[in-house]
Amino acid sequence: MKIFVYTALDEAARRYLQAQLPAGAEVTFGADLPAAAARAALRAAEIVLGNPPPAWLAAGPLPELKFWQIDSAGFDRYKGVKLTTPVANMGDFFAWACAETMVAGLLALYRRLPELVLLQAKQQWVGAEVRGRQGLLRGKRVVLLGAGTIAQAVREQLGGFGCAVRLLARRDPRAQLHTTEELAAALPDTDVVVNCLPGSADGFFSAELVAAMRPDAIYASVGRGNTTDEPALVAALQAGRLGGAVLDVTATEPIPAGHPLWTLPNVLLTQHTGGGQPREAEGKIDQFIRNLERLRAGQPLENQVELAEGY
Repeated sequence: MKIFVYTALDEAARRYLQAQLPAGAEVTFGADLPAAAARAALRAAEIVLGNPPPAWLAAGPLPELKFWQIDSAGFDRYKGVKLTTPVANMGDFFAWACAETMVAGLLALYRRLPELVLLQAKQQWVGAEVRGRQGLLRGKRVVLLGAGTIAQAVREQLGGFGCAVRLLARRDPRAQLHTTEELAAALPDTDVVVNCLPGSADGFFSAELVAAMRPDAIYASVGRGNTTDEPALVAALQAGRLGGAVLDVTATEPIPAGHPLWTLPNVLLTQHTGGGQPREAEGKIDQFIRNLERLRAGQPLENQVELAEGY
């Protein structure tokens, strides 16, 4: 069994992977090879773990491929790749961590923690003045864009704060909002919007939707940066037409030097760390091994996806 690995694994994680593979498995790590050799190894592989460049997969058929395990939750960049072999993503592996990042960011803005951290660095004690401007996450009216595993985890966590949560999704019966028009009508009475949309929803949160938000509302995003009209969001934040933003994802990553998102005081950037958690690499390997065992046993895979559908 030839396995091609195109994901960042340190030596400890590599040993962890190899210790669980079936006897006779031959592993090639793309990071150890020049690009041309890595592409050749991909074409010869029966099993792929990781996220190789889309162009490598679209260049032609992969005649030996039997299974591909994507090592992320999102896979919209592969929408144009056509494969007949089964493909799985990481599903809900990152969901709880991403949700905690969003909730932590919202709490930080409401409780003025970024401001307090800066004051601590300056050794300035002005607590009474800050105290008068603090808010509460408790009881806030929240709309979650999306109804997938991340959105469900955010909803569960916000339940502990007594938030009134509604979901937006086109077809999911668990959602209360299903159209852009319904969302626009709901925004004037919404305190927090959390964007959990995949990259296939390009430009969904438009300038019109940004303008429909309350001036004290907070916008948070953990889906994909291309789903938000970022210039409109920045303009609203700069003009004081929006209370703040928690952004794990942005249109361009890394954000270029001099971009206003670096310096806006009402913006918290978490730099696409939302899914981070202890033993992250080992957890992804565990999921890959489970699917490899299912494949060999002829059982349904965990988190199997359709590349063309985007989910």
